[in-house]
Amino acid sequence: MNAARESFAGRVALVTGSQGAIGSAVVRLLTDAGARVFCADQRGEVPPDAARTAGNAPIALDVRQASQIRALFQSIESAGPPVDTLVNVAGIVSFGSAQSLDEAEWDRVLDINLKGTFLCCQAAIAGMKRLQFGRIINLGSVVGKNSGYARPWINPDEQAVASNVAYGASKAGVHVLTGFLARELAAHGITVNALAPGPIATAMTTAFPPALRALIPRGRMGTPDDVARAALFLASRESDFITGEILDINGGMWSD
Repeated sequence: MNAARESFAGRVALVTGSQGAIGSAVVRLLTDAGARVFCADQRGEVPPDAARTAGNAPIALDVRQASQIRALFQSIESAGPPVDTLVNVAGIVSFGSAQSLDEAEWDRVLDINLKGTFLCCQAAIAGMKRLQFGRIINLGSVVGKNSGYARPWINPDEQAVASNVAYGASKAGVHVLTGFLARELAAHGITVNALAPGPIATAMTTAFPPALRALIPRGRMGTPDDVARAALFLASRESDFITGEILDINGGMWSD
């Protein structure tokens, strides 16, 4: 069976960061596959390209707030089956040098990207255990592996537009969290994996330096659909023997 053709009818998915370019692409593909998708975002709106599907439910959610997350999962389960597919896309980028980074920015990035991912995973576990089935897909980054794209020894200006230490540390934390949860939950039919995209062409990467773009062997930046298709596969039943994986999606610019 091809994962793109697998029916997700009867499946219940929650996608955080659903208004962003990657989140909305994930929502669209899960919706097209037949899942009922809860779209969680600070704005509480269904992505425009998925709005045609009445089954999609918009939710306003701050992933830094454990009480909001618990209430969301309780609300979903009180009205029907629990979430069996969680895709944690919610996150922010941050730029600049370590020397210029202030404590408040460090805390903001770690709270949203790492703590928020953990809190959503934690809230999903009980329902998935009852089902004895689940798919958790976290959004990491190649920056959590390669210490960033910037080459300040060649061009110091790259540091201002190619991510900083807080972003990289938060995504490296997501990778480690993914491995721990994969081991903890494997016996319950729950897989936990992460996607590690390279540079993805979105509104947040319009200033990505051409010199760094030229380092991508595939000759282009990634697209939100490149990431969403990988998420759909990891959400499928075809991926049942894959857990604890950090899947690189970077056009060949980094491999391990």
